Amino acid sequence: MQTTIDNGTYTQKELREMIARYVEHGRVPRKLNIVTDTSDFYRVDYDDVLMLDGEPYLIRHYEREGRFGIAEQPKFWVKRAIDLTDGKKKIIKMVFPEKFRVRVGGLVFDCVRSSAKEARILDLVRGHASFMQGFSARDSAGNIVRVIDYIPGMTLDAFISGIGQGHEDYFHSVFPSILDSYITLVKAIGFLHRHGEKHGDIRRDHIIKEKNGTYQWIDFDFNYWHEENMFGYDLFGLGNILIFLTGCGDVTPHVLGKNNSRLLDRLSADDMNIIFSNRVANLKKIYPYIPEALNHILLHFSSRASIFYDDTEQFLADLQEARELFVND
Repeated sequence: MQTTIDNGTYTQKELREMIARYVEHGRVPRKLNIVTDTSDFYRVDYDDVLMLDGEPYLIRHYEREGRFGIAEQPKFWVKRAIDLTDGKKKIIKMVFPEKFRVRVGGLVFDCVRSSAKEARILDLVRGHASFMQGFSARDSAGNIVRVIDYIPGMTLDAFISGIGQGHEDYFHSVFPSILDSYITLVKAIGFLHRHGEKHGDIRRDHIIKEKNGTYQWIDFDFNYWHEENMFGYDLFGLGNILIFLTGCGDVTPHVLGKNNSRLLDRLSADDMNIIFSNRVANLKKIYPYIPEALNHILLHFSSRASIFYDDTEQFLADLQEARELFVND
């Protein structure tokens, strides 16, 4: 439900004066649409004012993201906004029920989007440098809306794609510092797990590299269930990111065929990623200078794997050992 009447805290005139501080001259709406119920998020539109706990947010464009290989998917339930009390950019996430099933090898994970889970984690990670920051509030219909601080920067996959160096030069000159940052991010996921929480949707585009050089996890509203290992899906996500970072991007048969088709003869189905069968996990077959200890970790996420990591502590122990050997190589 939407209204165009003045709310109990600000008059229309006051809100227009606040908007005038943060938008171009002549772009202030003459009559404001004030939203208090976000149940139909499609109707929360550009230039609307969303009221949450008495605070006004000027809605701008909806967000987009790539997912499952499909680029630029609109996320109509996620809007950019301006906090009219201080002009700061915010990301407003509304309730969007979603369920799906993911299969990893012989394992099946049932997944659901949960605003309550993300609200819990925002409380848990408040002040933690490796996570996006924000808070949750209920709208007039009781929906849990999350208000997230906008992070200036770029996604991890965009950053890696922009490096543009040959792999050997990248691996020896850039990768060590990236590996250090990655280990910090894994420790942050371990922090969640120790508190009984999961990220739920670990992907390389859910890591933002800030302008100051630090990295933050974003978007933890997915939850999943599996009887054998409650953290298993998070661990597979971490493995996929490590393979991507080690390869300085996705190493696929298609790319290898264009650049060096002889390398294809070295590969078998067992060398491919257990989730994405068109990506090479056994990267040492392509780049022989990759240390054995690091490649051993990658093989845990290949189709040949029969033993998986049980928790982030096991994964971290191997990562830190590989990092030490990497320095000494």
